[in-house]
Amino acid sequence: MRRRLLAVLTALMGAAALLLSLPLADAYARERTEHLLLQRRAEAVRFADLAERARTAADRAELSAEIRRYAQLYGAGVTVTDTAGSTLARSGPRTPAGALAEAGSRALTGRSTDRLPTLRPWGPHSVVVAEPVGRDERLSGAVLLTVPTAAARHDVAVRWWLIALGALGAFTAAALVAAGIARWLLRPVIDLDRAVEGIASGSLRARAASDTGPPELRRLRRHFNSMAEAVADSIGRQRDFVADASHQLRNPLATLVLQLENVEPHLTSAPGRAEHARALDEAERLEELLDGLLALARVEAGTAPLADEDVSAAVQGRCAAWEPVFAAAELSLTADVQHGLRTRALPDAVGRVLDALLDNAAKFVPSGSRVDVHAARHEGELLVLVGDDGPGVPPEQLPLLLRRFGRAPGHQNTPGSGLGLAIADEIARGSGGSLTVRAAAPHGLCFELRLPAQPNTER
Repeated sequence: MRRRLLAVLTALMGAAALLLSLPLADAYARERTEHLLLQRRAEAVRFADLAERARTAADRAELSAEIRRYAQLYGAGVTVTDTAGSTLARSGPRTPAGALAEAGSRALTGRSTDRLPTLRPWGPHSVVVAEPVGRDERLSGAVLLTVPTAAARHDVAVRWWLIALGALGAFTAAALVAAGIARWLLRPVIDLDRAVEGIASGSLRARAASDTGPPELRRLRRHFNSMAEAVADSIGRQRDFVADASHQLRNPLATLVLQLENVEPHLTSAPGRAEHARALDEAERLEELLDGLLALARVEAGTAPLADEDVSAAVQGRCAAWEPVFAAAELSLTADVQHGLRTRALPDAVGRVLDALLDNAAKFVPSGSRVDVHAARHEGELLVLVGDDGPGVPPEQLPLLLRRFGRAPGHQNTPGSGLGLAIADEIARGSGGSLTVRAAAPHGLCFELRLPAQPNTER
């Protein structure tokens, strides 16, 4: 956004500088042309007066000497003609016949040159100034001055360079001011964007800290921080309630389980023992559910700081620990782990997530199937894959697997709290990563754990 704003402001300032400098440059060129015309026209009038008084040969000799000195001094061409266009006196550079004829015909009608072509640094290289000799019925000829414009064009070029430098300096100063204004305007917006991104990623302590910018944005920052405080406080109270309720229910539940176990020796009938076993199973299932809720509340609270973790060692260690369980379930477990993988995550994040994924595979993948674990660096991230070749689940049921208490309809009676994958998902997000699930080819499931990679993780 800053680049777009600067691009727009720069384009507007460049157009403004151009629109201001071009008329100024053209105005100076016209002014310098007018100044040249006034200077040379005064000299042409003087020569016309001399030509009008030239009655004798001596007068004409004086006129010739005068125009010769002028031509030598200024490098201009001077031509005096009669009414028939014949040259009476001439000195200096020759002027093209077409320019002389055009200016001479105007002067012979009694009109002086009142306008010259505007001088530019590239031309014209000379101009013709014509002045009639005599007036009205006493018109006796014309004086034509061929004036070089090198000095005038040099003045125009110098002034244009100064105008260009001034415009460039003004544009640079305006661009710097625009950059400062854009930074001043967008700093609180960028800060708010970072705070929103932090809250969206699960960091409820993220706040907008910048106190600069327009009053409207500062007021927006204060309102946003107040809203974030209210949301964090509400979610915190909710998590505290879940954790406190789970913790407080553990003691009476443990007492209930103990009493049920103590009653068992006093049961004599078979139906009573069966009902007692079902009640004890439900109590133990409820205890497992409370443990899961308590663990989920602790993970969501995000109170633990991030720490360095050896991903390679964690994956190899958890696969080795789960291998007897998979062997007892007649499942094949293989691990392909790249060495030197490290990340910065919640304490034992990889091990806890992998425990949830392998426990899920041990429960739901049928005997005789294969479970593969891969860990490697991929596109700047650490990627841990847990895939199986089991029957999988329908595509429309995949989003249910990472939800709390979410299960596929065909596995509703499988032991467990239904919180393991939800807890693993919260651990992944709290560690700055993600946990996703997709269908494997040709059948089965594949869980992908992505975590930020530490620099120089490959050895």
